[in-house]
Amino acid sequence: QVRGLCGTYNWNQQDEFTTPAGDVETSVTAFANKYRASSDCPTLSPFPLEPCGPFAGRRELAEAACAILHGPAFQ
Repeated sequence: QVRGLCGTYNWNQQDEFTTPAGDVETSVTAFANKYRASSDCPTLSPFPLEPCGPFAGRRELAEAACAILHGPAFQ
């Protein structure tokens, strides 16, 4: 029996986000928040994070790495 962050592994995608309480969440954010190990951990917001905001200096490096993945080697 598998459940939690690894899913249920029963080929039913409808119950992959089953929480420790047994209910099924419909969003990734709500599901992840149910597995916070401590109340000291920040609650995730429902909006996607903007990764380039706090790491603006890394944007060029990230774009170069993504260009490789979108390049001919991976087509």
